[in-house]
Amino acid sequence: MWPQDYTPISHSLLLSALVASVPVFTLLLLLGVGRRPAWLASLAGLAAAVIVATAGYGMPVGRLCSAAAFGAAFGLWPIGWVVFTAVLLYRVTLESGRFHLLKDSIARVTNDPRLQVLLIAFAFGAFIEGAAGFGTPVAVAATMLVGLGFSAPYAAGICLLANTAPVAFGSIAIPITTLSITTGLPVDRLSAAVGRICAPVSLIIPAYLIAVTSGWKGLRAVFPAVAVCGLAFAGMQFVSSNFISPQLTDILASLTTMGALILLSRFWRPSDAPPTTHPNPSSVGGQVARAWAPYVLLVVFVLLWGYKPLQACLKRTDVLLPWPGLHNTIERVAPVVAQPSRFAAIYTFGWLSSSGTACLLAVVFGAALAGLSPRRLLRTVGHTARQLALAELTLAAVLAMAFVMNYSGATGTLGLAFAGTGAMFPFFSAMLGWLGVFLTGSDTSANALFGTLQVVTAGQLGMNPVLMAAANSAGGVMGKMISLTSIAVAAAATAMKPQEESLLFRFTFKHSVLLAATIGLVVMFYAYVAPSWAP
Repeated sequence: MWPQDYTPISHSLLLSALVASVPVFTLLLLLGVGRRPAWLASLAGLAAAVIVATAGYGMPVGRLCSAAAFGAAFGLWPIGWVVFTAVLLYRVTLESGRFHLLKDSIARVTNDPRLQVLLIAFAFGAFIEGAAGFGTPVAVAATMLVGLGFSAPYAAGICLLANTAPVAFGSIAIPITTLSITTGLPVDRLSAAVGRICAPVSLIIPAYLIAVTSGWKGLRAVFPAVAVCGLAFAGMQFVSSNFISPQLTDILASLTTMGALILLSRFWRPSDAPPTTHPNPSSVGGQVARAWAPYVLLVVFVLLWGYKPLQACLKRTDVLLPWPGLHNTIERVAPVVAQPSRFAAIYTFGWLSSSGTACLLAVVFGAALAGLSPRRLLRTVGHTARQLALAELTLAAVLAMAFVMNYSGATGTLGLAFAGTGAMFPFFSAMLGWLGVFLTGSDTSANALFGTLQVVTAGQLGMNPVLMAAANSAGGVMGKMISLTSIAVAAAATAMKPQEESLLFRFTFKHSVLLAATIGLVVMFYAYVAPSWAP
């Protein structure tokens, strides 16, 4: 049994934190300054994490290699599997020659690019996030925007920004349920707290999207739609998370938003909107239905995969593998955990229960309905595999880096450094969640990683443990847009060149920091100004 040591450098938390942050700064420098491709930056970050784990933390080589392999496997399945099938779904609609019908049907709702951003990137993307998560909404929404004529960098960047508000309740609220399991706190109180933190920010996200992409003039022109979008989503997000169900929060909020935008479009349009185009009569009815069939099937299958009774049956087919050379061979100690405990490492190969498999079924049946022959479908599979090769490498490398940092104790060191901020901890609690998602690419993983630390620290400081745990999840959503997994997904889905991924990171980084700080201020408000408002 190898015990983790969170202050291995001269028993100093500050020095240890500086060393632990080397892999993070390696990523930041290569992406943000050196403008290197994400796959290269992720491999360099992994190399830095290996050096830190061995030279700084004294992690045994066997456990280190096992942790890296464990992370790489997790990056390829289920995350890489979801990404592959989501992009394949888009390629099916494209290869079938029916994507122009899909575009025409959206144009009948609105042909204003700003409103299409709200409808597809924000609202529809939130629906897919609530149903599937794990990169699917960015992949699906970004490819749809590119198909509508948006440039690849624009589509990728705007979808990364839009995929913030729904992340905490994504994939049928897996982040919230994971947080409840790891902390032992009631899921309903955590859901309510996350909803109360996220709803005020969700209210302004649509306006923020349009201001960033179209400027203040563009925002003024579509302000009624922005207001309806923000009020509908934030309002239902608050109501569902507090009074209905965390599992349905994103689904209900996104459906409410899409319905509100479609209803508004019947009575109002921007004064500077381009002239309305009307599809040809042949582009309606059954043909449009067949064009939308793959995405309709995606929604149906993903919702079925999230239906609890069916989900339980599907999970019986999961293959659980205690990871060789790693499972229960490392001991986590205080103060990262309340009591010394073995660090589990069980890999779940959900070949049937994965949402990527649900997406694959949508691909197969959607291809048949769209008239794509089996031969052309296989050719499309090959093309998609070549397109995503570097993206899948990035996913494997960045998750390998994150797992090496987790199992070596480096991530725990960084968490303790944040926890040492005292009265400012409510602010940095959110930033800790932000860091966790940046490193792992998953709000679920960040909650599993730092949830217990947040509760323990809250107890030491006499703060509300539910609020601090919720801050971890809420702050984490803003790290999603800069995680290398998300950037790789967005770049691959829009067929961006590898060297353009660094530009995508530079674009999203400033917005990520600003919005994460906003979440931190909201948590500070609940902690010190209105503590009775927090669950």
